[in-house]
Amino acid sequence: MKKQKRRQPILIENIKIIDTASKGKSIAKHDGRAIFVQGAVPGDICDITVFKRRKKFWEARVEKVHTYSEIRTEPKCEHFGTCGGCKWQNMEYSSQLDFKQNEVLNNLKRIGGFKLPKYSQIIGSENKYFYRNKMEFTFSNKRWLSLNEIQSEVEITDKDALGFHVPSMFDKVINLNKCHLQKDPSNAIRLSVKQFADRNKLTYFDIRNQQGLLRNLMIRTTSTNDLMVLIQFFEADKKSIKLMMEHLKTTFPEITSLLYIINQKANNTMYDQEVICYSGKDHIMEEMNGLYFKIGSKSFFQTNNEQAKVLYRKTKELAQIKKDQIVYDLYTGTGTIAQYVAESAKEVIGIDSVEEGINAAYENADRNNINNCTFYTGDMKDIFTDEFIAINGPPDVIITDPPRDGMHKKVVEQILKIKAERIVYVSCNSATQARDMSLMKDLYELKNIQPIDMFPQTHHVENIAVLEMKS
Repeated sequence: MKKQKRRQPILIENIKIIDTASKGKSIAKHDGRAIFVQGAVPGDICDITVFKRRKKFWEARVEKVHTYSEIRTEPKCEHFGTCGGCKWQNMEYSSQLDFKQNEVLNNLKRIGGFKLPKYSQIIGSENKYFYRNKMEFTFSNKRWLSLNEIQSEVEITDKDALGFHVPSMFDKVINLNKCHLQKDPSNAIRLSVKQFADRNKLTYFDIRNQQGLLRNLMIRTTSTNDLMVLIQFFEADKKSIKLMMEHLKTTFPEITSLLYIINQKANNTMYDQEVICYSGKDHIMEEMNGLYFKIGSKSFFQTNNEQAKVLYRKTKELAQIKKDQIVYDLYTGTGTIAQYVAESAKEVIGIDSVEEGINAAYENADRNNINNCTFYTGDMKDIFTDEFIAINGPPDVIITDPPRDGMHKKVVEQILKIKAERIVYVSCNSATQARDMSLMKDLYELKNIQPIDMFPQTHHVENIAVLEMKS
């Protein structure tokens, strides 16, 4: 069999970047072909190198910028350009908001096929940096090396890293000095863990060979000053585990929930793992508009607390719930939306697949003196059945806030069978939101759109869409 010849990169000079594209990339056009460009800002005129050619599009990276866009700005983070976490740091925030809103509207038109109603302007975040309440960092014995390091003649001995994966490289991790996404003491904890591990020669995880002690670090903070730190270990080395946990306990007494997991699976998912509480409580508490929520290590909770308050307030406002109505809250997590709207409803039914989250939802409801919420655990497509509806009563309003992949077709089919008066679809992925809602167009009309920016410096955007039954 003849070996296929590798295509050589193509250099295109003085091309103008015209728009943003998916996954934080920008877009240019050349001879009628779309080119997705890494590291560019709309308005830039630059030279680009095409490194991947597909039938319908090409992919490229910036080699040289001849004219900088008026909306360009200087990134704050030293890791910008290598770390894939905040790809829009080089763009003014007001422009980020414009592009995010356009993405939502375009997805609803192009994928959903909707004629758009009047829509509300996107709501920006007051905090542009240090807004996240949850961060996860990866240990690796294969640190990402800079070009200067690779080209130097100096032998590289420090190959361990604690930070983020390099985009599209599962086994390479950028060693972070400072991350601008989570407030202190997040950076201090991560750096201290790294220094302690190096000093005590604790081994970092090797994902290819599935060996090494240190695997993953999670830090969660709250506005009530609770602080959760969880370390995933791969090897069950009790002596080394205790060494690290004692270091964290004594160095950071402000940690209120110190946990660990011994995870010997091939992946980092922790939902099927036993979480061991080393010190403090097994949870943290968050307050939101007078309501208190217990958050466990496996619980879903919006990662931008201040914007979550805006999101829930708008969701409640757009749902237009009446005192005699039954509300279903699909993908309820720890019951935050359910409890936020409970005072306006006759009854709220919440469903989620994570048992720990549902247990916390019941505890939260008791703590908040809310007695008209009922919660169920199970896979949405399996639990959300005709029998379930018969037992709990048909909903007048459905609020759904699914994961990025959107809703299963069976869930959409069940929603259509119910024929609720109003559906409020909250989504962190307007593409799958548009896809799901396109299946409801025969019965429902799109009445409201409210984008909300939960993730400044990134291309991600949250959107609330309201569907009402056609008359």
